[in-house]
Amino acid sequence: MSESLTQPGFTQEAFDAFLASRREPDWVGQLRTDAWKLFGELPMPDRSLEEWMRTDIRGLKLQRFGFPTVPAGDAETPSPLLSQGVELAGSTVSLNSYLRQAELDEQVARRGVLFGSLEQFVNSHGDLLKPWLFGRAFDWHRDKFAALHAACWSGGTLLYVPPGVKVERPLHILSALSPGAADIGHTLIVLGEGAEATVLAETAGGDGDTASLHCGAVELIVGPGAKLSYVNLQNWGNNVWHFSHQKAVLQRDATLQWTAGALGARLAKVNQHVDLLGENAKAEVNGVMFTEGKQHLSYNTRQHHLAPGCSSDLLYKGALQDRSRLVWRGMIRVENQAQRTDAYQRDDNLLLSDDARVDSIPGLEIDADDVKCSHGATAGRVDDEQVFYAQVRGLTRKEAVRMIVAGFFQQVFDRIPIRSVSLALGEAIGRRIRQYE
Repeated sequence: MSESLTQPGFTQEAFDAFLASRREPDWVGQLRTDAWKLFGELPMPDRSLEEWMRTDIRGLKLQRFGFPTVPAGDAETPSPLLSQGVELAGSTVSLNSYLRQAELDEQVARRGVLFGSLEQFVNSHGDLLKPWLFGRAFDWHRDKFAALHAACWSGGTLLYVPPGVKVERPLHILSALSPGAADIGHTLIVLGEGAEATVLAETAGGDGDTASLHCGAVELIVGPGAKLSYVNLQNWGNNVWHFSHQKAVLQRDATLQWTAGALGARLAKVNQHVDLLGENAKAEVNGVMFTEGKQHLSYNTRQHHLAPGCSSDLLYKGALQDRSRLVWRGMIRVENQAQRTDAYQRDDNLLLSDDARVDSIPGLEIDADDVKCSHGATAGRVDDEQVFYAQVRGLTRKEAVRMIVAGFFQQVFDRIPIRSVSLALGEAIGRRIRQYE
């Protein structure tokens, strides 16, 4: 497949045609129009900005991409990784922003759960979704990519769990890309008061010599006393430009466990934010990153405490080989009304090459006086004594390094509630490890 998979250029003419083709509530069309105007006004981010000074996107030719078009019927969808061996309550599969499959267990659906195409549910349940879609978590004013997404999103996935409903089995979301294609999908997950759910979301595809684009967003709305376990794996091919704004909003007594995996993409720029809005909310955020070749992954995390008695715990671990680069900027922000805050963040990195580079930048902004907040960051190489210790017991050098790297990530893997998902992530990383020099 080629770049004909998109209508070249995000032009006014293309946007007008795109908007005319939509059959959406008026408030959605107005939001798109306002966001499109802002997209045209905002400059491309550059390295003069603090958030972008370590991420160079001059190689991105945005004009080569455009609004997604329907993929050919025989286009293949990559196999999922996270759902192997997992009994699911439902699943969705999309290719180039277009839904190909949506399934939901009938018993779950009868309890009022909505799961499937966000695009379709906006038309059929617009009044239900209006308070949440682009209204609670996603800030489309943040930068040019956020405005582009708000104006041009298509496809996407919705999960709505009514108050008091518990979905016992996980739900799975697969978003795939063909070479040369664009994906502008939006994920919206809303849990009502006392609801519970587990979601496994992953991306795949975009391999080959032709560049692809993902400009996406994730909104997680966790209601009072609700519990959400969310695993999202970025596993794009090696020629994908990946831009994503991801944010969770937690109400009173809400609990979130968020595990992020980042293995793919040519360049990834991700903002992952958690707002603890309600008293006694709890968030655990885990990250696993592995880079190779000339990959560049940049993650900005934010734990924003806005209510008393909340806790947040962030643990990121990264391993780098070849000439790849990781950038992590973390911030704990505590407002003056958020007394009795307990917040922690840590970023550990393992360098598997002399040419790899990592930038870890933790930060604290605290306006309250009754808090417990701390952070840490480390970077180092594989211990040669550990490698030798394993080799004298019969392992090859490569096997020894793979075992050491697996042990390095184990602290995060142990936090993942589904063992098969933890094993799948470990195996995916293990397959990428080359000989450590």
